[in-house]
Amino acid sequence: MDRLSLRLFEEAKKIFPGGVNSPVRSFNAVGGNPIFIKRAKGAKIFGVDNRCYIDYVMSWGALILGHSNRIVVNELKKHLSEGTSYGAPHRLEIEFAREIRKAIPSMELIRFVNSGTEATMSAIRLARGFTGRDVVVKFGGSYHGHADYLLTGSGSGVMSLKVPNSMGVPYSILKDTVVLPYNNLKKVDEFLRLRHKEVACIIVEPIAANMGVVPAREDFIRGLRKLSAHYGIVLIFDEVITGFRLSYSGAQGYFGIKPDLTCLGKIIGAGLPIGAYGGRRDIMKLVAPLGGVYQAGTLSGNPVAIRAGLSTLKQIKKVQRFYYILDEKTTYLSEQIKLLAKKINVIIRINKISSMFTIFFTNQDINDHSSAKKTDTSLYSRFFHQMLKRGIYLAPSNFEANFLSMAHTDKDIEDTLRACAYAFKSLKG
Repeated sequence: MDRLSLRLFEEAKKIFPGGVNSPVRSFNAVGGNPIFIKRAKGAKIFGVDNRCYIDYVMSWGALILGHSNRIVVNELKKHLSEGTSYGAPHRLEIEFAREIRKAIPSMELIRFVNSGTEATMSAIRLARGFTGRDVVVKFGGSYHGHADYLLTGSGSGVMSLKVPNSMGVPYSILKDTVVLPYNNLKKVDEFLRLRHKEVACIIVEPIAANMGVVPAREDFIRGLRKLSAHYGIVLIFDEVITGFRLSYSGAQGYFGIKPDLTCLGKIIGAGLPIGAYGGRRDIMKLVAPLGGVYQAGTLSGNPVAIRAGLSTLKQIKKVQRFYYILDEKTTYLSEQIKLLAKKINVIIRINKISSMFTIFFTNQDINDHSSAKKTDTSLYSRFFHQMLKRGIYLAPSNFEANFLSMAHTDKDIEDTLRACAYAFKSLKG
């Protein structure tokens, strides 16, 4: 670690809890101290010591076009003088919502918010208001933001069940949150047979990104749709990560399944804070001021974030085979990493879908919460730091996703593979 980052981290610890403004940035899961970033461009980030790193975090998937995309930046520069926040309606909100609805038709009515957490908590409140029921069903290893009642059975290293993943969350708040095993439709069926009259919603990540890029099995995701419709339960797709990442129509377009409500974030802000939720008109009509489910936000529909997001979506649409290109890059990288590991006799598994991937040091398939917990996190930590030394910035947690962007070049990928070869050899030394 460079001396300036270390000095800044020591200063940061005096004014921020743990020296960071979001826990995973602290490198707690992999050990060591974080690097401090000075600037970013394309697929690269630059530390305060000006050292260059090929970035596979990409602001946790938000930057599908890469850092500081020229068109997005120019669009923002051109319009910043028009104001950074209105606290009032504006035309771009309509244009952006129409573009989202074209891509994801299940979102018949849309409400903009400021984060993925706001989107999920608002959607759940709405589902409870619509059904008149209280129980929320979620799945072990899935992360839906930091609302109190969702901080149980979450992913990304907090891995536990039916106990709060955070101090300050009373057990009483969790009484109406039921955590069931991911990719296990039988358990869902058994639970709903007994308690369906209490259940307001089922919230699911179609790809469990904070568990290590675990895709929902087709029978599981289709079964959730069938069971929720049968029992009058609201099915919520948390597409904060998969929306516009898995395909232009998100996971629901990828799987061909229509949820009742959808939560979005990440890419629709192009690196600026934004989120959205939306869905069936009859449900969304309960949101204030039309109905009695209250939700508000001073910065909701922020014109700067919406300009960035709209510019991003327009660029995605202009590139022929955009998602095919991203998938092809990620497939090549993943397959070559597996070949390198096999050649050096390092046992790994890679979970990969579209432009997302995670590397596990294990010999078993990772398809649910329990299997993810059994992976060798210490080996990943060693691998992470070996890659960092060689200029590759991976997710600083074994259970987080890595992301490719359109800015990642063939040279970036080949440089990454050379670093992998050295890193794997170091694990055998």
